[in-house]
Amino acid sequence: MLGSGSIIMLHELKAKGKSICPIAKETGLSRNTVRKYLRADGIPQRKPHPKRESKLDPYKDTIQQMINSGIFNCEVIYERIKEEGYTGGRTILRDYVRPFRPPRQVPAVRRYETNPGQQAQVDWGEYTYIAEGSWPGA
Repeated sequence: MLGSGSIIMLHELKAKGKSICPIAKETGLSRNTVRKYLRADGIPQRKPHPKRESKLDPYKDTIQQMINSGIFNCEVIYERIKEEGYTGGRTILRDYVRPFRPPRQVPAVRRYETNPGQQAQVDWGEYTYIAEGSWPGA
């Protein structure tokens, strides 16, 4: 389906007196496509697709009960609903459970402070210095 800008452009070219064949060549569209959009009243709207039922839908109540009881492990949930007859995959289950999981908390790092002169930290590193006129190892 063409966007509204393309459809408007087709109508503008037609209003300038061009026929379907030159419009098709100029836009790179099929003559039939150009004809279809020029015959249409206004800009056609996409038809909404009916929402398809998920394999997970019959088990969402069971999953929600497990989430409410604190079970967020998808493998555990998968095994339990599989016993009830679930035939779907793990990925759709993970995608469904993910928004309900509590956010991961990064453990806080405790700083270790000492008085000056009691402890030192050293970051070891190597570098090669080439003196003028000599090569290392020569």
